[in-house]
Amino acid sequence: MTDIKSKILIIEDDLDVAEMLNAYFRVQGYEVFTVNWGEDGVRSCQTVHPDLVILDIRLPDIDGYEVARRLRGDRRTSEIPIIFLTEKRDRSDRLQGLEIGADDYITKPFDVQELRLRVRNALKRLSQGSLTNPVTGLPEGALVDERLSEILNKESNSAVLFVSIENMDSFREAYGFVASDDVLRAISLMIVNTMREVSRPEDFLGHLTGTDFIIVLPPSNLAALGEKLRSRLAQSMEYFYPIKDREQMAKRVDRLNTKLAEISTFKGQFSTVDQAKAELVRLKK
Repeated sequence: MTDIKSKILIIEDDLDVAEMLNAYFRVQGYEVFTVNWGEDGVRSCQTVHPDLVILDIRLPDIDGYEVARRLRGDRRTSEIPIIFLTEKRDRSDRLQGLEIGADDYITKPFDVQELRLRVRNALKRLSQGSLTNPVTGLPEGALVDERLSEILNKESNSAVLFVSIENMDSFREAYGFVASDDVLRAISLMIVNTMREVSRPEDFLGHLTGTDFIIVLPPSNLAALGEKLRSRLAQSMEYFYPIKDREQMAKRVDRLNTKLAEISTFKGQFSTVDQAKAELVRLKK
């Protein structure tokens, strides 16, 4: 039986870039379609039904932001992952793209291997229904909500430890998506390994957001796990930076950091999962 190829739509007015991406992703085993105008891109999404869109911002007619708005506003195309590929490097441009609902934002000149990984991760997330994080493999979305709902309704009490990675956006801007994925993966492994020392196999670890972890465990283990994680994570942050940058980054307020917060008594504190998640976000701030 032949495997069904994932379909990628490339909306790019630079013909050389479009041709290169077309050839590259075809070799990777994808079915690829290319258009050079924004309006054509919107129409192609409705007819081709791609699994993912690679979208330039600067287009001859409507810009990529408008293309993304239309795709997100149409029920037929609202769930298609969008990766912006653009020369616009300002933080405000990137934030505008992410606010519209883009899944990733990569600036030119770009590393095609990095783009391949971003495409793979986005498609993997789509195929798994956003149940696990494509970088760490840990539960997220509905699986986390399900676990929080379980402990809200349990007779016995549970505690929650919240681990947040701060300033990941600044790190990603400076060193790229591949490096930031490495940080996320490394921190998740540190948490997993620390839990093996302190927690039980049935204790839960997942993502509240892409850079926020949530651990569900007995209150009796909360202090020991929190202490070990604070110590290990604090000692590790500087090593994510190249040696030449470590001294400088140690003085900056936007350096990588982790913050831990906890809810030691979960039972009876909240009536809904949304209330519990809102409290975790408040503790983070």
